This record gives sequence, structure tokens and C-alpha cells, in this order.
Amino acid sequence: MPHLYLVDGSGYIFRAYHRLPPLTNKHGEPVGAVYGYTTMLWKLADEVHAADGPTHMAVILDKSSKTFRNDLYDKYKAQRPPPPEDLVPQFPMIRDATRAFSLPCIETEGLEADDIIACYSKAALAQGWEVTIVSSDKDLMQLIEPGLDMYDTMNNRRLGAEHVAEKFHGVTPAQLGDVLALMGDSVDNVPGVPGVGPKTAAKLILEHGDLEAVLAAADGMKKGKLRDNLIEHAEMARLSKVLVSLKCDVALPEPLEDLELKGIPDAPLRAFLEHHGFKSLLAKLSAVADVPVAESPVVADMDDDEPCKHDDYETVVDEAALDRWITVAKHQGWIAIDTETTGIDATRADLVGISMALHPNLACYVPIAHGGTDLLAENPVQLDRALVLARLKPLLEDPNVLKIGHNLKYDMIVLGRAYAPTGGVQIDPFDDTIVMSFDLDAGLHGHGMDELAATHLSHSCIAFKDVVGTGKTQRTFDEIDLKAATRYAAEDADVTLRLWRRFKRRLPAEGSTRVYEMVDRPLVPVIAQMEMHGIKVDAAKLSKLSTEFAGQMASLETEIHALAGAPFTIGSPKQLGDVLFEKMGIKGGRKGKSGVYSTDVNELERIAADKDSPGAVIARKVLDWRQLSKLKSTYTDALQAQINPATGRVHTSYSLTGAQTGRLSSTDPNLQNIPIRTEIGRQIRDAFVAEPGNVILAADYSQIELRLAAHMANVPALKAAFADGDDIHSLTAQELFGEVNRDTRGRAKTINFAILYGISRWGLAGRLDVSADEAQAMIDRYFDRFPGISTYIVETTESVRATGYTTTLFGRKTHFPRIRSKIQHERQGAERAAINAPIQGTSADIIKRAMVRMGPALLEAGLPNVRMLLQVHDELVFELPEGDVEAAKPVIEQVMANAAQPAVTLDVPLGIEIGTGLSWGAAH
Repeated sequence: MPHLYLVDGSGYIFRAYHRLPPLTNKHGEPVGAVYGYTTMLWKLADEVHAADGPTHMAVILDKSSKTFRNDLYDKYKAQRPPPPEDLVPQFPMIRDATRAFSLPCIETEGLEADDIIACYSKAALAQGWEVTIVSSDKDLMQLIEPGLDMYDTMNNRRLGAEHVAEKFHGVTPAQLGDVLALMGDSVDNVPGVPGVGPKTAAKLILEHGDLEAVLAAADGMKKGKLRDNLIEHAEMARLSKVLVSLKCDVALPEPLEDLELKGIPDAPLRAFLEHHGFKSLLAKLSAVADVPVAESPVVADMDDDEPCKHDDYETVVDEAALDRWITVAKHQGWIAIDTETTGIDATRADLVGISMALHPNLACYVPIAHGGTDLLAENPVQLDRALVLARLKPLLEDPNVLKIGHNLKYDMIVLGRAYAPTGGVQIDPFDDTIVMSFDLDAGLHGHGMDELAATHLSHSCIAFKDVVGTGKTQRTFDEIDLKAATRYAAEDADVTLRLWRRFKRRLPAEGSTRVYEMVDRPLVPVIAQMEMHGIKVDAAKLSKLSTEFAGQMASLETEIHALAGAPFTIGSPKQLGDVLFEKMGIKGGRKGKSGVYSTDVNELERIAADKDSPGAVIARKVLDWRQLSKLKSTYTDALQAQINPATGRVHTSYSLTGAQTGRLSSTDPNLQNIPIRTEIGRQIRDAFVAEPGNVILAADYSQIELRLAAHMANVPALKAAFADGDDIHSLTAQELFGEVNRDTRGRAKTINFAILYGISRWGLAGRLDVSADEAQAMIDRYFDRFPGISTYIVETTESVRATGYTTTLFGRKTHFPRIRSKIQHERQGAERAAINAPIQGTSADIIKRAMVRMGPALLEAGLPNVRMLLQVHDELVFELPEGDVEAAKPVIEQVMANAAQPAVTLDVPLGIEIGTGLSWGAAH
């Protein structure tokens, strides 16, 4: 079947121009865009021929800036700046480059390239051909239908109707023109209807069918700004529909048959390359049969970036320079950004400046608050904060410009607070290199910028301490002079861009696009919102608990000293080790390299479990003392200091890369380590409270890892039990022990979870207080009753030994470099972790997908005041008005229960337990 490829040439030209530094040929002519365009077109021709066997291809260009749309509306694209001066003479050479490949170069006076593409698409489809449009332009997405897709070369992905539905909130390609007419387009100056954005436009079209139906229904809508604007601007909406609609009724400039793709000819292409002196491309032409596509000059250039030239970075201190950076970013379609602030707490730090990068070594810093707090000091020349924020907001929100950041969550919070007085800012679309790195290389190394720069770029970043100092001489970033600040800040944006260029192409090549796009990347703004919300904490309650814990610790200290026969510092491992193993003579003590006895939790639990040991009682009391000490220092004392004075709430910081399996982790404070089932843990949770008139709602996945194990290991008995709502621990008790009572159910519960963590016979023996042989007999009996679990463990272990990584149901890879270690305990530790990683990782993926979907689902249900505050293990915590509880419960439950779908269909239902109360503790 003929397959026609239509290349949106204008998009290629501007990408090529901004991708490479200015170049001149041997005739002194500017050719940077020509060289970039030639390599991109060559690469496309090679790749698509190998992948899909296209039979026909043409490059479509804009003939001139004026078309029939300007006659309809004189403001159409009126605000677009003229093309850069050195690009204009390259347009004819780019046409020559296209013809040198023996590809038709088609353009028509009075029509845009999009219209010509539409005409050829309709004609080819009418003859039964397949069509691919090489572009990611939203206007062209109107053409998508069976037999026609789009190819986004920048992101190496195919775009179909499902992409349109995802990007434009559920509409079809056929409805997209009506959505674009309502929302307008600030880039092309399409007016649309004021106040109608993408979500509102899609909602109106989905409700009413098309533009005319929306306008006809406006009179009957609820009174408000939306109704008034639809009525007042109806004609502008109709005009906008004409402007965004593609013209498909023009005769084809060249017959379809003349677009046949005949391969890359030697003679015309060689003459073109020799004329311009493109030596590397000439070499490729001479060896085209032997050189793989991946070694094209564009890719080679990317891998061989010049070292960072800190002195080339620009300090932007005037409006014209700022506008120049913004204009280039809009033409190019992507920009790396980073913020500099006065501190590391995003919910408290003040914005000091913003850095941007367009290409390697093409980076800048825009200072807005340098000068420090000394009123007598002379502030440096810098742009006004309000002006910079106003100029950057359209860029940050431009749907056609990709924003690239490293740990972009931090920047979203800082900028969200900066823009809060003017209605906030929505940074979209975006890529986050810290998340990309994690989804590619979890388990191999850390994902901080400095480590990634060293690993992937062989570059050593400027150390923050070398800029601001340390100790008593340390300054905040707003006190740093602009030259030093620019070198540091612009380097961050430059390095981020360089990392992105590498990670972006690796994602599809290494099978990580799915988890990045479906799970992690969409979660970044959700987490940012949760951190900004924070949660209220009862300081008086915490103070009371601190006093109580201090009293209990003092009592335990007295008892421990009495048992030891003398006072000593309980918190000192050395002194505790000497008391236990030297003075009390407890057997089995082991010393580390420092010569100090180990007194870690495993060692103390071992001693406490030996009821005949003289140290059993003291070991148990030390464990209790340690827990109280940790909870007091980490929570009841620290939380009081962590209450934000501006909000009266505590704002934990979540990391998407802190846990190897993909689980979220939290710091400042760490909410993951509050004991779940103890009375002390409940008391701490009681201090997390709702605002007056609100309640806390906790929604918890019930036994999700066991449910996933039943599905992933294909265990019929467990799947049936979950489907019937049976008590899984009672089922296991019956299978293992032949009876169900409190003791056997408790043991079965321990075994159910322990098995999934690859526990050894000795580990299980310690947990159940039985001999190793008895524990092994239980493990054997468990595998005999549930053979699927045994098979899963064996297959997972063999797979990770062969590949070095495990994979979740959503494609998340976790690497285990020590799986082949010659050191036994390292190898066995990696094996145990690998057994659980696919299950725990899939559980993490599911709750992340629930979190991403939760906000839109609550808004759709008319519940905008339900706010998601915390995620702890398998639990989501919300704050909501008391009157919204009954309406919110089914929405939250449904989103969580169906979070895996449609990407993954499970054989078991996901159970959700929901509770409410005035505090987090009461909600359980």
C-alpha cells in the first residue's frame, strides 16, 4: 500500500536554525540552518525508510507570510517577529537542499504549509493510501483519522487520536477545530473567546457537540462570565473557526504520483554538499552503505558538546535582551530553566533569579533580587521582578514550548508562590531530567545534577559552597555578585539541557517512555501542589507529647542503668556495646572495623528474642528508649520548628527518586517512618489536624502488594480469595496450619508479607520465634500450597541475574548491579530486594497514577475544595469540607480502584479502605 510522508518543512527550518551555532560556508554565507536542516532531513529519510517503508514523500513549506487568512483578519499572526536576519538568506539554500535529495519541495502562494498538507492528505486517503505527517503542530492534529498519523521527530513518537484526546481533554481530532476556535491562539493571534482555555473549550464541545451548538446553547447557560463572553464574542469564535480550519479544496500543485521516494541520489546531493563545503556530510555520502544512521552528524555533535564556557554566559539586565531570549525559545520550541533562591525550602525561599539555556553554552541568568538585605548597600543593575515575571509567564505557559528542568518540582513551587498574587502559573509542557534519569537508571547511581554531569558529561559542576561559602562566612545567593551568580546559575541550565538531549533519545530506545509519560512525569506538578498545600499541625499537642516522651525516656533510662549496674550514655553505641558484651557477658557480639561492638536494631532484637539471655530485658528497654528518642527528635520536637509561620502548616518535601523501587519518599519531615500500628504512632498522627469546618480523609490500599503478587505470580487460590472478599490471612492460615485462630492467622500474616521480601529461613525464624528448621518447613509448605509464588521468585531471580534489572507491570526498571557480586551477603541482599521490586514498584506506579488522576476527577465531580495533602506508603490523605465527605468518598475510591487501567488490567480487585476524622489519627 502506498505510504505518503508529508514533512512540515517550516518546523524543521526553525529547529535547525536554533539547534546549531552560527556557521558560514566557504563563500562566507550563513549556513547554520542549512547544515542542520540537511542532517535532519537525511536522518529522517534513512529512519523512516528502514522503519515503515514509505513510498512517497514531500517537504511542504510556507511560500510567504501573507495568506488568505490575513485578508479575513488583518491581525492574524501580526505580532510574530520577522525571521532572524541571518536566516532569511538561508531559505533558498534550504529549498536547494530539499531538491538535492530529489524530494519535492512544495509551496503555494496564499496558502500556509498546513493547508497544502491537508490537501495532499485528503487526496492520498481518498485513494486508499496511508499518510504520515512529520510534525507535532496542534493545528495539523485535526487531520488525524484512520490511515493518517503524525510523527513527532523531536520526541520520537507517533501521534494518533489517543494523543489528541490526552492533550485536549477527551476530544476527537474531528472536534479539535472547534476547541481551537473557542480557546484561540496567542501565538497566531487567533482571537477565540476570552476566558476560555483548553479545558473549558473541550468541556463545552464534549457537552454540546460542536461550535455552533455551543454558541446556540449560550443563552440558556448559567449566568456568569463564560455565558456573557460566549454571547458577546460569538462572531469572533466563528471567525476563529475559519482561521484554524485547514483548507482542503485546492488543486494539488504536483500530482501524488510525482512524490515517489526513490532513495538518496549521489550526484545532486554531492554537488550541493561540495558547494557549501559540508565535509562531514560528504564523508557520510561516500560511505553511506557502511555508516549506521545513529552516527549522523547531529547525534555526533550532541555527544561531543564543547566544554561549558562560563565566560560566554549572558547576564540579562535589560528588556531587549530578555525579549530576545524569549523570542528564540518560542521559535525553537524548547528551553531549559532553573531558579535561584535564598534557601532550599521551596515553600519559604525567595526567588532571586532565573537561568535559561537554549543550546550548549548558549545560556543566561536573569537576576531580579540581588543586593541582599543591607539597606545601605548599592544594588546591582537588574530588571524589575514584576516585569520579568510578566514577560516569562506566557513562555512558561506556552503549549508549544517545552520547558526543561532538573527537579522541576522545586521550581514549580518557587514560581507558583512568585506568581500567586497574579493568579499563579501553569508550567506546561515540561520534561524533568531528574525523573528521566531515575526512570532510565534507578539503582545504578544517584540522580543529583552534579553526579549526572560527572557521569554523562564528564563535567564537574561549580560547587554551591564555592559560590556562597560555608560556616559563618556563608552568604545567601542574593548577596552574590552577578558575575559569579551568572557562572553558577547559567551552568545549571546549560547542564540540564545537555542531560535532557541525552536522556530524551534514550527513553524510547531503552523502553522507559511508558513509565516516564504514564506515571512519573505527570506526577511532578501534583506533588508540587501537595507540598504547597501542606498540612496543619497542632503545636500544643506536639509539645505535650514531647513532654510525655521525655518522661518515659527518663524512666527507661533509670531502669536501664539499674539493669546495667551503673549509669552510662544509652545513645552511645560504644558504651552500650561495652555494657552488653563486656560487662554483662552476652555472647555473639560482633565488632566492626572501628573495633566497636555492633548495637544496631538487628543485634538488639536478636538479644531481646533470647529469653534466657541476661541482656534480653535491657535490650528490649533500649529498643523502646531508642524509638521514643527518635520519635521525639524527628517528630514531636522537630515538627514544632517546621511549622511555616506564613501558613501555619507543615510542608513535607517529596522525592520521586529517593526510593529505588519507585516509591515516593519524604523529608523535612519524613512522614514515611511514623510507626503505623503502635499507640505512639497514632498519637503523633493525632497531631496532624484539619482546619475548622474541615475533616481529614485517609484512603488506604488494602493489602495491595499481596493482591499484586496474586496477579503477577498467577496464584488461582489467592486471586479467587481476593475476588470473593475473603480474609487472605485466614486462608493462608488454613492452608498452612489446618486451622484458623488468632495465633495461626498472625503467623500467616507474617509469612504472607515476609515471603514477598525473599526472607530467609533464619529471618522468618526470628520473626516467628521458631527454629530455622521449623521456619523452613513453613516456607516449603507455603510454596507447596501456592506454587505460583515459588515460580515467580525463581523466574524473577533468574531474570535479574541475566539482565541486571527487574521490571514492573508499567515498565519501570530497577537495576541491581550487585546481583552478580562475588561477596555473598551483597549478592543475596540484591536477590531479596529484586524479588520484591516488581511488586512494590507496581504498587508505587498504581498509587502515582491515582494521584495524577485524582485532581481532575474531583473537579469533574464538582469538588474543588477537596485537597490531597499527603502520600504515605499505600495511603492518600486529604483535607476537605465536612459537607463534601459523602460525595468525595466514591470519587476517591473509584480513582484508586481503577488507577491501573487501561494500561494494565489486573486479575484481582484493588480494595480501598476510607476513614475520616478531625485528625489523621482519627481517620484510621
